[in-house]
Amino acid sequence: MDEIRRSKAPSSRFNKPCILIIDITGNDGLCIKKTVVAAIERFAYKGVASNLVTFLTQELNMTSAAAAKSVNSWYGVNSMLPLLGAFLADSYWDRYSTIFCSSLLYLLGLVALTSWAMLCTWMPVMTLFLPLYLISTAQGGYNPSLQAFGADQLDGDEEHCQPPSVNINRDDGNSNSKEKSWFFQWWYFGICSGSLLGNSLMSYVQDTYGWMLGFTIPTMAMGISVLCFAVGSRCYVHKQKRQNATIKLVPSDGEGVEIEMRPILDPIVNIATGLDHQSPAPAPPLPTLSVIKVLSSLLPIWTVLLMFAVIFQQPSTFFTQQGMAMKHTIGKTNFKIPPASLQSSITISIIVLMPLYDRLIIPSIRLLSGNVKGITIFQRIGIGMFFAIMAMVVAAVVEWKRTKNIFEEGKLSIFWLLPQYVLLGISDVFTVVGMQEFFYTQVPSTMKSIGIGVYLSVFGVGSFLGSFFITAIEFFTCEKDPAGGACWFSDDMSKAKLYKYYSLLATAGSVSFLMFLYNCQHFHVTSSFSYHLQDGK
Repeated sequence: MDEIRRSKAPSSRFNKPCILIIDITGNDGLCIKKTVVAAIERFAYKGVASNLVTFLTQELNMTSAAAAKSVNSWYGVNSMLPLLGAFLADSYWDRYSTIFCSSLLYLLGLVALTSWAMLCTWMPVMTLFLPLYLISTAQGGYNPSLQAFGADQLDGDEEHCQPPSVNINRDDGNSNSKEKSWFFQWWYFGICSGSLLGNSLMSYVQDTYGWMLGFTIPTMAMGISVLCFAVGSRCYVHKQKRQNATIKLVPSDGEGVEIEMRPILDPIVNIATGLDHQSPAPAPPLPTLSVIKVLSSLLPIWTVLLMFAVIFQQPSTFFTQQGMAMKHTIGKTNFKIPPASLQSSITISIIVLMPLYDRLIIPSIRLLSGNVKGITIFQRIGIGMFFAIMAMVVAAVVEWKRTKNIFEEGKLSIFWLLPQYVLLGISDVFTVVGMQEFFYTQVPSTMKSIGIGVYLSVFGVGSFLGSFFITAIEFFTCEKDPAGGACWFSDDMSKAKLYKYYSLLATAGSVSFLMFLYNCQHFHVTSSFSYHLQDGK
């Protein structure tokens, strides 16, 4: 019989900003709450990723376009592998074991990267990507499982055999639904707090004290994260399984696919009422056709979000290149602002806006709209997409002004880049959190990690799409003009035409936004997870 271990029951109410809600209670009654495992991991990751394009151009002498493509490809793999890792975690492993093993592999990758920085003089350039992609492999299991595992801690009063409602445009006021919405919101708040330190502190350390120390600190941080997670192992809500859930794809009369699913988890004990079901009934199999319909119905929304993911990659690539070509000293002092540290303005925007969103914006909208959640998930995603487009418009204008100022007044101050960063921060608060909630709630309860993996895959495919854009633009501008006068991505930033690239992204983003609005009007999810369909209809 499957078992569920749980600590002394904290209330499942989620009303504080935390990352992973746990109670760690020893014999002496000591209680350690609100572990920030995900925030520490984000600090470690951003400590490596945020300034990677600078490392590639300055230390390895890559061109701006080559460095951007390398970083985009790495981001793409980072975001795509979680889909595979989520499937394995939900189908063959359990989330806790996946997180723990992946975190050890993650730590190994960071140790290897630090060692490479120490021995870089004797190391072939291509070997740098071995530790980087080892980190990617670890993230494949770590990220979706950790977030789904965190959400599991709130499900004590919810029957896991009952799949979530699929009507995302209607809120029934269910308290668990509101808790989940708050969870994803504050989860993102937490990882942005970790990202803020990673972007700002580590960029300064790497530019000032070198890359060996700059990679050592994230490695130590990840070690702390692993330790923090392991300390609470006895007291998490563990969902143990004795049999694997399988998803088999079998031809069905040559016309379709048949999916055979067995539930991973038994129903969870209801903590709110204290009911203890000694022999919980297994969840009935989900209707095959209904599962296919629901998953395929997510594809139009997934597709139109790809351009948002392309825009999402700009701060760590070409925004940083912009900053390197601008004046980044403060006044008459010699203190230099690392260009990559401006990425922290995105996280500052999120940290400032998130409490306002929860305490001021949503209550105001709730009064006007009558919707318990204030706005629907689609409305939240759409608002964020609009701000992302505005960020690209502003970026194009600022870049055009920068190129003009070089010849007229000298270098433009790096602070001119702040508006585009802030707009992307506002965009993230709406779209990214909305995407997390959307993809998490639209899959069966036994596939929650896969739901997070599908969300992350948007950024993975978006990163590869961004690399494709760069390659295509290079071919049509740089390759046909050896002198570099027409090249959009010239290494000589006085000749580069990034404002054209940003304008292209703004245009493509606008088209995607219009397609998103169209899909919202025609988006119909069948009630395939409702238990009144157990007769197979």
